[in-house]
Amino acid sequence: MVLQRYKPIPVWGWADAGEKVTVELTGNGISGKIKTVKAGKDGKWMLRLDAEKEGGPYKLIVKGKKNTITLSDVLIGEVWICSGQSNMQWTVNRSDNAKEEIAAADYPLIRHFEVPREISLTPQDDLRGGKWKPATPENVGGFTAAGYFFARELYRQLGVPVGLINTSWGGTIVETWISKEAMKSFSAFSNVVNTMPSSIEELGAKRKVKLGNAINESQGGLPTPAEVQSWSSASFDDSNWKTIELPRHFDRGNFILHDGAVWFRREFDLPDSLSGQHLALSLGTIDGLDDTYVNGVKIGSTAIKTSTERIYILEPSQLRTQKNRIAVRIEDPGGRSGFTGKPEDMKISRNTYEQSLAGTWKHRIESSVDNKQFAGPNDAGTLLYNTMIAPLIPYAMQGVIWYQGESNAGRAYQYRKSFPLMIKDWRDRWKETFPFLFVQLASFDAAGGNSAKGSSWAELREAQDLTLQASPKTGMAVIHDVGNPKDIHPTNKQEVGRRLALEALQMAYGQNVIAEGPRYQSMQKEGNKITLSFSNTGSGLEAHNKYGYLDGFEVAGADRIFHWAKAEIRDDKVIVWSDAVADPVAVHYGWADDNMEANLFNKEGLPAAPFRTDTWKGITEEARFK
Repeated sequence: MVLQRYKPIPVWGWADAGEKVTVELTGNGISGKIKTVKAGKDGKWMLRLDAEKEGGPYKLIVKGKKNTITLSDVLIGEVWICSGQSNMQWTVNRSDNAKEEIAAADYPLIRHFEVPREISLTPQDDLRGGKWKPATPENVGGFTAAGYFFARELYRQLGVPVGLINTSWGGTIVETWISKEAMKSFSAFSNVVNTMPSSIEELGAKRKVKLGNAINESQGGLPTPAEVQSWSSASFDDSNWKTIELPRHFDRGNFILHDGAVWFRREFDLPDSLSGQHLALSLGTIDGLDDTYVNGVKIGSTAIKTSTERIYILEPSQLRTQKNRIAVRIEDPGGRSGFTGKPEDMKISRNTYEQSLAGTWKHRIESSVDNKQFAGPNDAGTLLYNTMIAPLIPYAMQGVIWYQGESNAGRAYQYRKSFPLMIKDWRDRWKETFPFLFVQLASFDAAGGNSAKGSSWAELREAQDLTLQASPKTGMAVIHDVGNPKDIHPTNKQEVGRRLALEALQMAYGQNVIAEGPRYQSMQKEGNKITLSFSNTGSGLEAHNKYGYLDGFEVAGADRIFHWAKAEIRDDKVIVWSDAVADPVAVHYGWADDNMEANLFNKEGLPAAPFRTDTWKGITEEARFK
């Protein structure tokens, strides 16, 4: 393991009531570091060893009346908690250049501990498992990628051991990471807390009812076996089926934690030139068991639950030159399910010919199986705080890196309060105002949001930015330039980790580095132009494209209709205007779900945070956690 340097080291556990417990840190030049404590009536005990500088390996020896526990290969260095949802959970083996990164992972002084994913309505004293692992080719593929690349940069700069405690869960909301006491302190949450279920079973029963209601609302209930028999047919009329955009997991969105069988259908046309030819039907990876039909003929299946790529060869006799119909039945016996590959993996192809099958499909649920999975981490507040944060307290650490917010975009305005509330809650529990560094949402075309129709993702980014003012010792890594409009998970986690490390080097370790890109400060209007001033300009402002043009700026007049603006850098300020707006009153920059085009940077290569100069009501202002 890794213990935090320069801070008293908490060690705690359980023994018989009144039992004397001795803790010793020894080895490699350290001796006599011994402290004793007596367990309380409840058997709990805790002591703090004196602070130490970096070093190791040591042994931590815990001795009671009846037994002795010896922990070996203990290092002292820097410890960071890594938390959030799937972008923090995202592993090295799914990131850019994974093969090369794994092969080069010779950093035995970087250690990683993954907290088991559990839920509870009450705070837990202990974890159900977990193991510290060094960053070697055998282990690093399963590490949090953002955390690992962050740790690697710290190790290169500081030359001391780095420990990562990875407590993350994909798709989770901020409310589930907040303690019950903190939620009660916020009026918007207090009523929700007061009506929380008394047991996980009750929570699961409510989720089951909610899932059943969603199925009834979507399709009027489940079909009979006789109805299902015709769903693979080429002539079946699926016009009343609901649509879904693929690829994606099915058991998210309206049908969270659904297990059972689901059918998916779509059409495709073939040109006359491919008549009489064999074609490849590629569906990408599918998580679940599948049966696949083309024009009513079963052309392939996979009878075990495995997330593998499905490629089936189509015979000429199975195809038509006009309308062809695909039907795919996916059965999910438990856990996640659906089309889990990339859009480019879904296609009909032969030689150089390709026709994409990604996009709009029809779907209908055949069956729903009760696998006792109906209670999930987002079904109430506090559920993950209780199991994945509370047991870690008061482990000594330097700070937290956090990557979350996608699941709160629909309540972005409330995130202005809920996110700082969580930060304060954790600091109150640790009794320390430690650095809290977080990642702003990357570019992703979640719902086509923009200035014209409103953007929940832009509003969430704004809430994250406002947290820098609401909470001391916080830092934000801006990463819209490394996002992917078609993938909610940017795979360039190397740059995410590096930008977080810059924040840490400046805030936690006092290094004189430029850690952030430009941040909007003020505006001044003159005629039809607005001059924008920024902080964090570093060595100066610049546009990041080969032509040197600034993109991503919009202006609006009193009518609140935004128009794309021209923009230029002048004396480290940005001048914006639009010929369509004679009297501008507001500016937007990067104000969209997908804000990849925003390209204002400082010369240190760090992007400007997106912003707006107005305070007009957004689309999430009325949304509340219930």
